[in-house]
Amino acid sequence: MKVFFLLSLFCLSGLNLKAQYDGNLTPTYSELIRDYEELADKHSEISLFQMGESDYGLPIYLCVINGSSDSLSTFKKAKESTTLLINNGIHPGEPDGVNACLIWINNWIDQGKKTKKLPVIGIIPAYNVGGMINRSSSSRANQDGPEEYGFRGNSKNLDLNRDFIKMDSKNMFTFAKIYHALDPDVFIDTHVSNGADYQYTISHIASVKERMAPELGMLMHEDLIPHLNDCLKKKKFDLIPYVNLKGETPEEGIVVFNDLPRYAMGYASLMNAMSFTIETHMLKPFAERVNATLVFLEGTVSWMSVHKSEIEKARNGARNWEENLEYYNFNFKPIDEKDSLLFKGFEYSHPISEVTGLKRLKYHRDKPYEKYVPYYKVYEANDSTFIPDFYIVEKQCDDVINRLKANNIAMTLISDPGTVLLGRYKVLNFMSPKKPYEGHFLHSNIEKEISLIYKYFKPGDVFIKTNQKNKRFLVSVLEPDTPDSYFAWNLFDSYVQQKEHFSSYVFEDMALEILAKNESLRIEFEEKKESDESFRKSSRAQLDFIYKRSKYYEPTHNYLPIFSGMDDKDDSED
Repeated sequence: MKVFFLLSLFCLSGLNLKAQYDGNLTPTYSELIRDYEELADKHSEISLFQMGESDYGLPIYLCVINGSSDSLSTFKKAKESTTLLINNGIHPGEPDGVNACLIWINNWIDQGKKTKKLPVIGIIPAYNVGGMINRSSSSRANQDGPEEYGFRGNSKNLDLNRDFIKMDSKNMFTFAKIYHALDPDVFIDTHVSNGADYQYTISHIASVKERMAPELGMLMHEDLIPHLNDCLKKKKFDLIPYVNLKGETPEEGIVVFNDLPRYAMGYASLMNAMSFTIETHMLKPFAERVNATLVFLEGTVSWMSVHKSEIEKARNGARNWEENLEYYNFNFKPIDEKDSLLFKGFEYSHPISEVTGLKRLKYHRDKPYEKYVPYYKVYEANDSTFIPDFYIVEKQCDDVINRLKANNIAMTLISDPGTVLLGRYKVLNFMSPKKPYEGHFLHSNIEKEISLIYKYFKPGDVFIKTNQKNKRFLVSVLEPDTPDSYFAWNLFDSYVQQKEHFSSYVFEDMALEILAKNESLRIEFEEKKESDESFRKSSRAQLDFIYKRSKYYEPTHNYLPIFSGMDDKDDSED
């Protein structure tokens, strides 16, 4: 009976809302921080911390509800108990969560500030500080309200929801500090969608189940999400998975979103948190979107309040699962097998545009429908890599080492030089786009080769055991062929640039001599000329072929300053 009362209490929505949060206005950055400062000053259960820098220069704050008496004990309590982290304003033009969190806090105060069963709740009021300050009324052309709002890009014009691995922003270094200080069990990133038109006010992206630890994935998908559906339904909202289109319209199919670790929720999922992105619909009124976000947050808090033991068990199970992983799976793709999803959409047509004179897509809101559409919800990994016992990263890679440290990866500085037999990584092939993506030419279709080498290590190189917390994060960034690796994000590009070359007119005679002294190379060379027409017609390609198989070709080209190894295991019996 007590559990039912608590769930009912938290599923209530829209009571005693402050007018300044419940209309078509969202606070400026200074107004927002002032409100949080006042809340922290007036209520001992609420704390506000300056956690670090943003690119703009102003700090990023963290509000903690139901913490402890000081910062050290608050973060200790968060790590040791059930904790929720809500991130707002990563895209400040999508401020629904900014308002919803303020409403939630004021409702909670009005309801008596009950903390006995409440989880620790961390709220980042505004993550993208620069974008929050860059306000206008026109940058979100497809959105209904609020009257003014911030801008998607931060002060460096980065989309911070693509920065969680590459860490180009000071914001992300601060976020990592916040995240690892709390180690949340559930993470929510609040957004507003752009995309198809349909009847729903709110949708969600949940972590891809097949990528999660089995016990944690089951708890999230089979218990938490059904509870959220029930809470929203009680307040006349239908919750739908994010409408990630397979084609032009929902009727062609909806595909579960692939939450790569470059995104906030994918990063949190990689850290074994149950992770969500809320996506309210841009064409619904702002106040309605805020209210739907509020109900989602309330439902999450209510569920966490009464499932603490199950959450702790599932997360411990996830850590044990991760600890025992021998292979890291990646390149997850939706399988062709489709399910069906009951969907509430609008009929559409393709009339001739009065602007372009060509066909356009037009949704008809006066013709709603409810019918089943194809739903692609199951993913499978296309690739995997063996997880070594340890990595060694050379000291000159300070940008890589600093990112690992920011994510609480334990490492040991090598103090005594020595030579060890290890695996070294060679990049065989990769593709890069013609235009930059978030300041990078993100590599894809990466092929690697691992070979054994006796490697001399110098003092200052770092030794990193994989048997530690966040093992999957470590492997995902250091193995070069994973989709969000540090190599993919261009942190090792200098190592795949050839520094020395040859002049053809000089190397002609040298090449002739090399072929004369190496019969197997000569045969390989002749066979390639015979089988490859473009090679046969290019003198430069032929000379390059010989050059790269000669002693003159630089031995470090395409080799990365990362090495992996296995611990010596004594298999002998006592």
